[in-house]
Amino acid sequence: MQDPDPNFRPVPGRPEPLGPGLRRVLAPNPSPMTFRGTNTYLVGTRDVAVIDPGPSDMTHLAAILSAVGAGRVTAILVTHAHLDHSPLARPLGEATGAPVLAYGGPEAGRSAAMRHLASSGELGGGEGVDRTFRPDETLADGDVVTGEGWSLRALHTPGHFGNHLSFAWDDILFTGDLVMGWASSLVSPPDGDLTDFMASLDRISRSEWSVLYPGHGAPVAAPAARVSALLTHRRARETAILAALADGPATPALLAARLYTETPRHLLPAAERNVLAHLVDLSSRALVAPAGALSAASEFGLT
Repeated sequence: MQDPDPNFRPVPGRPEPLGPGLRRVLAPNPSPMTFRGTNTYLVGTRDVAVIDPGPSDMTHLAAILSAVGAGRVTAILVTHAHLDHSPLARPLGEATGAPVLAYGGPEAGRSAAMRHLASSGELGGGEGVDRTFRPDETLADGDVVTGEGWSLRALHTPGHFGNHLSFAWDDILFTGDLVMGWASSLVSPPDGDLTDFMASLDRISRSEWSVLYPGHGAPVAAPAARVSALLTHRRARETAILAALADGPATPALLAARLYTETPRHLLPAAERNVLAHLVDLSSRALVAPAGALSAASEFGLT
């Protein structure tokens, strides 16, 4: 598999300056889904906000505390409750006394449709969810967290995950797993919601950002172009799914095998979840329908 960004190779645990008052510390958790690992961001020098502490890894905790140095962690901000982003928040809070701030627990922010589908238990999903995550304080859309030299505004940007927040710092946006430069995001129902994902991309496309700092991978230096490309990619995938269903009903697994022909076999389960997310969205718009109750294994056909 071709390396999507061979030039992005930060050293895990080593703080890297990205701009005035901003550093990144990479967590040592590389994988096909996390790329080089989780990006933990430190905003500020005296008062420090830590965005996405990362996985439960005491080596990474020590690296964060070392990078903070003589500063003081005053806020721990979590974009969403996946195991590669949120588990270290509690140990970091205990070590520093700073509150953990997020939109809510792992089921917060789900749309009514996803809550209904989740109750059936037929969708599967739940990959990598930090089910024990609970913030000390919840942040609503538009809430502002401040410290010396910085002010971060929370934007509720569900889609990859219902409780997903992005954080705006002037014209900089920390996007978690909503926008990444190295790959498109996994959207796996009921935690992921493609309808919300597209709406969140559309929302951030209406503001002018100088740079996006994602949860994984390098900074996105051309935000408008990247967001536009992601929207185009998802719309093209939708068109391809509808075209494939014109040949007859199919399951998400069969559609993924047909459409993701260049995807390595071990990543096809994730592709299948993305296809399912599209089918749930298309079903909500009455463009396709499952044979019987909607499930992860349903056969879908055009309406």
